[in-house]
Formats: sequence, C-alpha cells, structure tokens
Amino acid sequence: MARAGLTTERLTRAGAELADEVGFDQVTLSALARRFDVTVASLYSHLSNSRDLRTRIALLALDELAVRAADALAGRAGRDALAALGGVYRDYAREHPGRWSAAQLRLDPATAAASAGGRHAELTRAILRGYHLSEPDQTHAVRLLGSVFHGYVSLELGGGFSHSAPDTAQTWTRVIDALDALLRHWPAP
Repeated sequence: MARAGLTTERLTRAGAELADEVGFDQVTLSALARRFDVTVASLYSHLSNSRDLRTRIALLALDELAVRAADALAGRAGRDALAALGGVYRDYAREHPGRWSAAQLRLDPATAAASAGGRHAELTRAILRGYHLSEPDQTHAVRLLGSVFHGYVSLELGGGFSHSAPDTAQTWTRVIDALDALLRHWPAP
C-alpha cells in the first residue's frame, strides 16, 4: 500500500526539486523514494516509471515557464517584450537549473501537443505580431528566438561564457538589441 500523503503532484514537485538540486539526469524513482523514505514499489501507484516522472517534471517546468512568460509579457511590445521573454528563460534557468533541463526533454507528439509548449510558441508569436512578420517568416522567427534564447541560456548556465570579458549581462543586452534590429529589418526571401 502506498504511503499516506503521496500523490502524483507531490511526487512530481519533489522530483522537480530534486532535479534542481542534483541535476535532471540524476532524477530516478529510486532517488525520489529515498527522499520520502519509502520503497520504489510504493511509488508505482502514482508513477509508471522514471520516464513518467521525468515527463511530468518537464510538463511542470513548461507550465511554470509559460505562466511566468505570460505575466512578463503583459502590456509589452517590441524590444521590451523580447527582453522580457528572454529574461524569463534566463532567470528560470538560474533559479531552477534541473527544471530548465527538464523543459528541454523531448516529448512524444501527443504529450507535446497537450503541454504548455504550445503556449510558448503563441507568446512568441504575440511578440512577433509587433514586427509585422507573415508566414512562413513568423515560424522562422519563432525558431530563431527559441534557438537564441535556449542556446544562450544553456551555454551561460553551463559556464561557457565565464572565462572571458565582457560580462554576460552586457552580451545579453547586445543579443536582445541585435534580435530587435533583425526582426525590424527581417530579410526578404
């Protein structure tokens, strides 16, 4: 019988906390069971396996990011909106490095379609409307922004910029400026 008080949500949140502490790759049912001082078998009434736990953590992270992004973008447009969205990703990665990694987990198509991942694309498209991009350029721009934000944040989080000047905050500002300029002067096909 499962230990009283364990729920799928509680286990998912504990798994997310564990990911932030030890890294997403280290999150397993065994590690989670140790956290609650229960046997792994007692988790199976709430979680199918480690992949199920990891997927749930990814969905939690995507949802948390989408909520933060929506709040940050409210009333903003143009460069301010770009900086706000990028700032949300950057801050979240610093605060929750394991969840940030979880948000990059490849999900099966049905799970991805039902996740908050679509909200991220919608929020990015809302920013791009201010730049008057039409399809397929809007899709290209969504991919560009995702690549730049995720790439920069991942490299920064991994220490990739820690051995050189200028400070990464200065570079981040220049990246946002460059993206804004590019989007305002999007190249013709």
